[in-house]
Amino acid sequence: MSQISIRQREYRDRADFAPQWPAFLRRVYLARGVEQNEALSLGLSQLLSPGQLLGMEAAVDLLLETLDTGRSILVVGDFDADGATSCALMLRALTAMGFPSVDYLVPNRFDFGYGLTPEIVEVAAAREPGLIITVDNGISSIQGVLAARDYGIRVLVTDHHLPGEQLPDADAIVNPNQPGCAFPEKSLAGVGVAFYLMLALRARLRQRGAFSEAQPEPNLASLLDLVALGTVADVVPLEYNNRILVNEGLRRIRRGRCSPGLLALLDVAGRDHSRVVASDLGFAAGPRLNAAGRLEDISLGIECLLTDDPDAAARMAAELDSINRQRRNIEQEMGEQADVSLSLMQEKLQDGLPAGLCLHDAQWHQGVIGILASRLKERFHRPVIIFADAGSDARGHPQLKGSARSIPGFHIRDALALVESRHPGLLPRFGGHAMAAGMSLAAEDFPRFQALFESVVEDDIGDVVGQQRIHTDGALTSSELSLETAELLREHGPWGQGFPEPAFEGVFEPVSQRLVAGKHLKLVLSMPGGGELVDAIAFNVDTAHWPDDSARRLRLVYRPDRNEFRGRVSLQLIVEHLESCLD
Repeated sequence: MSQISIRQREYRDRADFAPQWPAFLRRVYLARGVEQNEALSLGLSQLLSPGQLLGMEAAVDLLLETLDTGRSILVVGDFDADGATSCALMLRALTAMGFPSVDYLVPNRFDFGYGLTPEIVEVAAAREPGLIITVDNGISSIQGVLAARDYGIRVLVTDHHLPGEQLPDADAIVNPNQPGCAFPEKSLAGVGVAFYLMLALRARLRQRGAFSEAQPEPNLASLLDLVALGTVADVVPLEYNNRILVNEGLRRIRRGRCSPGLLALLDVAGRDHSRVVASDLGFAAGPRLNAAGRLEDISLGIECLLTDDPDAAARMAAELDSINRQRRNIEQEMGEQADVSLSLMQEKLQDGLPAGLCLHDAQWHQGVIGILASRLKERFHRPVIIFADAGSDARGHPQLKGSARSIPGFHIRDALALVESRHPGLLPRFGGHAMAAGMSLAAEDFPRFQALFESVVEDDIGDVVGQQRIHTDGALTSSELSLETAELLREHGPWGQGFPEPAFEGVFEPVSQRLVAGKHLKLVLSMPGGGELVDAIAFNVDTAHWPDDSARRLRLVYRPDRNEFRGRVSLQLIVEHLESCLD
């Protein structure tokens, strides 16, 4: 387990910054380095211009040529929530702008793997598209783009992942992370890149006078629910531009002005769309979309987002919810198996677990390894790679697929690139970004790769692994510890990756402690020295240590939240960390 220290976020107070706000809210924003305009304006007028994206003009030219010649378009997506929302957005927008034939194709992860591979191009060619548009993939599809050219199919790559040393020879590429792109915020999700392309296309069509009573100009803001969902679910940093996109999407969802599929996904998850926040997209709607891509076929999720029939959306959302329950069961079983592997590893090693964890089990499910890697990364606070069997290559050699998750300060994709540069051919395919990556590996090479990965992590951050810092926004006074504070914090998001939801620290006296559902700790607390009582809940506690009736004072890291039960609304603290105070 990781060693935990609690630190308050540093900030420099500024008297001119939002003086009308309460002190705790000003402190929260200043600690995140927010400028005045970013705090007070999250309107669409503040969005960065599409013209700042390298390759945008060529991409729009390509789309217009395809429209003028009447050729069909095939959108090739990815099998996660970002890919699904990108795909749905592209189909909805292109159809609304008069493109006569637009369809999609998403590779099944088990048969084709990730991205525009030569194998998926062969499937696509049977549909005879004039143009393939990749969404949320393509920047590493060197061979796939060449295969499309051999078929005479033009390719437009839209992606947000980091490129390798070589770019694909596509007809146009739009990716804020490609070399030479001046777009100032590099954290757009795949769906954000797709949205920007559609903005630029609409502007050019408007210049051409393409819109009329017969072909009305579409309101692309109606697609911001999809942009918000894909952005939050893909856990990209919520820089200012992304916060605008997510904020506007949330505003539309709260008014019910969004796709019936998204409303249905929130409904099956028990979330009230009128009060939706970013975390509801990340922990309720997103996982239900992702589950289809992990276990079966993401096409069900895409169809759910494409339908305008509420009844059809409800049926598909219910099916996605069922698949997600299956995913949770598989994840739990894999987690138990991982615990056994880690226990055996600790028995063999004298100095505890290695700096980087690299595990493989023949029984593990390819679609769930990323979740397991995330869980172990959080638990042990060190980079983790989980491998699953992936069949055999063309020569009959068994292959593995891996999913990696990292901690701040260790760039996981760069680490993989370092291993590959030192041992060419060891990783036939890999890609990703600082905090997450995917790769393929020959099964026979697993022991060698495991040792190399552990060594790279040890050399880079070996002295800090297992030492987790929890950052807080300080303490709340007894008067600030209120339902009003919880409501203010909900209203002043969106919060997420790179713009963390506020968490506060404090010492409380436990009045009562009890387990609910066998694993969640329900607490009633009071401030030291007395005061009003407040409810709190800590999810998934270590039941070997909690409840602890001997604890007289508890140090908590918590988030104030709104709790509604049987029509009664009250303050509840969501406990992220708790420990007994040593008197």
